[in-house]
Amino acid sequence: MARATDSESARAVETLGLAVRDARRRLDLSVQGLAEKAGVSFGLISELERGLGNPSLQSIQRIAAALGVPAGQLLEEPRGELTVVRVDTRHRMPPLADEPADASSVRELLTPRGESMLQLIRSTLPPGFSNEQRPFRHIGTETVTVESGALLVVQGDRRVELRAGDTVTYGCSTAHWWANAHDDVTVVLGAVTPFER
Repeated sequence: MARATDSESARAVETLGLAVRDARRRLDLSVQGLAEKAGVSFGLISELERGLGNPSLQSIQRIAAALGVPAGQLLEEPRGELTVVRVDTRHRMPPLADEPADASSVRELLTPRGESMLQLIRSTLPPGFSNEQRPFRHIGTETVTVESGALLVVQGDRRVELRAGDTVTYGCSTAHWWANAHDDVTVVLGAVTPFER
């Protein structure tokens, strides 16, 4: 296997640093704030954002988690080829934090794993589901369509209730959460891109 040249490695670090800086600024975090949140040094973030250094994979993963994005979004180029995800090979995403074991939502990734420019997720939400206590906040834009049932979407201080067939689009750097607004299962399709509107 061919090793990356020094110029290729330098370009990879520069690209990573630009992605980190852009994401940090969108979340209105200081360099020190991101360093503390990620559990890494101020110097590591500062160097990285200037296209310097050689961060470890563990450091990159910590930074990505602190920014609320997959590490692949900071590292990978989008796929160009045609890729099929068969219904029986969908990746089932882990349950949301703090969900009761008896009321777990089912979240299936419909786009290929590792795809960082666009994710399509099908969520099946049981009656009583809400992630109000653990809202999401990350870089990107999300579009949500209700397939069946009803969904309450809250972004910051804006609230909207969607019925089957309704769609909402919002920026993700503002804290947001969902609740099943139906007395039965609600099924939602959500598309997420790392670009903020």
